[in-house]
Amino acid sequence: MKKLIIAAIFAATALLPGMAQKFALVDMEYILRNVPSYEMANEQLNQVSQRWEKEVNELAKEAETMYKNYQSDMIFLTDDQKKKREEEIVAKEKEATDLRYKYFGPEGELYKKRQSLMKPIQEDVYNAVKAVAEEKGYQTIFDRASSQSIVFASPRIDVSNDVLAKLGYSK
Repeated sequence: MKKLIIAAIFAATALLPGMAQKFALVDMEYILRNVPSYEMANEQLNQVSQRWEKEVNELAKEAETMYKNYQSDMIFLTDDQKKKREEEIVAKEKEATDLRYKYFGPEGELYKKRQSLMKPIQEDVYNAVKAVAEEKGYQTIFDRASSQSIVFASPRIDVSNDVLAKLGYSK
């Protein structure tokens, strides 16, 4: 009985290396820096964002100017005129806030623009990572750029350049 248990343990131990999973790492920041379409999309997003930010700031500045004018004219205005000016100022401030939300809110124009520009690039990178994993037999590929828990990893298991080559941007 003892020999049977020892033989079973020995057989199980001998099979463990064959069941080991292969894994690799990629550096998504490195990959994306080397994809020209990603850099162009980022530049386009920055330009649109700056243009929209300028538009919102101009509207906010108008509201501020209206408020300063109101303060300087306040002693000369009737109660009805004061109320009307206050409503105009509040409306202008609300317009600026609404515009900021429209452009930069959680479901705003910038978010939609980023999705439309970045999603195809991210899908291409994902498909390239998946293809490399299937070709080389990796069960898991970790992103070293987003993983805080990876302290050290051998450069031999980094397949970032293979992913770039699969995308057509060899390094």
